[in-house]
Amino acid sequence: MEKEELLRKTEQAVSPFETENIVNFIKDLTFKSAMENPWIIGFFMVIFFYAVIKRSKPVLLFLFAAIAIMFLVRFTLQGAEGNELTLSSTLPFAFGGLAIGGVLIYFSFIKGD
Repeated sequence: MEKEELLRKTEQAVSPFETENIVNFIKDLTFKSAMENPWIIGFFMVIFFYAVIKRSKPVLLFLFAAIAIMFLVRFTLQGAEGNELTLSSTLPFAFGGLAIGGVLIYFSFIKGD
């Protein structure tokens, strides 16, 4: 009896990780929901701690780029639906992208170890 109950609880705990649920999650994923999702934030935290422990500069630069682009998109695309790109949001988006690219080029190529 205990084995059946344990199997039932395990099945209920693992059911959110079925392929169909994961595909539906990815289809419905938006930038706003990605910024607020604890699973994605936790994934980035695990990668961050790995990069700090291993002192991996490329992984840290990737994390910086991914998080900076997420913030850039979040704060520049603040239309009614969050997908509008007007002139007032194009300039900060363009200069923010240039700044992110400049930081990546500086730390990748110019600044030595």
